[in-house]
Amino acid sequence: MATKIRLQRHGRKSYAFYSIVIADAKAPRDGRFIEKIGTYNPNTNPATVDLNFDRALKWVMTGAQPTDTVRNILSREGVYMKKHLLGGVAKGAFGEAEAETKFQAWKNNKQNGLAALKAKDEEAKKEIAKARLEAEKKVNEEKAKALAEKKAAEEAAKAAAEAPATEEGAEGAEAPAAENAAE
Repeated sequence: MATKIRLQRHGRKSYAFYSIVIADAKAPRDGRFIEKIGTYNPNTNPATVDLNFDRALKWVMTGAQPTDTVRNILSREGVYMKKHLLGGVAKGAFGEAEAETKFQAWKNNKQNGLAALKAKDEEAKKEIAKARLEAEKKVNEEKAKALAEKKAAEEAAKAAAEAPATEEGAEGAEAPAAENAAE
């Protein structure tokens, strides 16, 4: 029986997540399967993969053919690297302990790369937030400046309106005082 490692779709419309399953090559995508070996959620950033590494390696070693997407997932998780190293052990190129140390070194290098990528993304997000804050501060300063100019213009207009009224009142007070002085 020809087996495939494929994705089985779950989830609602426009928010799919997948189970990674071992199925007969003739079975439909969401049909019957032999074993579920993990899940894949492409909706998160980065995509979340929960994989039973040992079972996936066992099925790859026994000849199950993965689909393109599953092959990429298994490669990223290190299943194909481990298969390659175990092939070297079988040929006598190196020992099993050396293969395990090479795999761990590869895995650590991969983890460090992912950590650096996450740190870079976080730094970029912080820079974007800082730029937005600076832009918002500029806009607020311009609004405050325009508001201050508007208030100053209103105060000047109010002072100008009050000044003629006080001048008229002062002229009216001077005239009776002048008349009183003349008498």
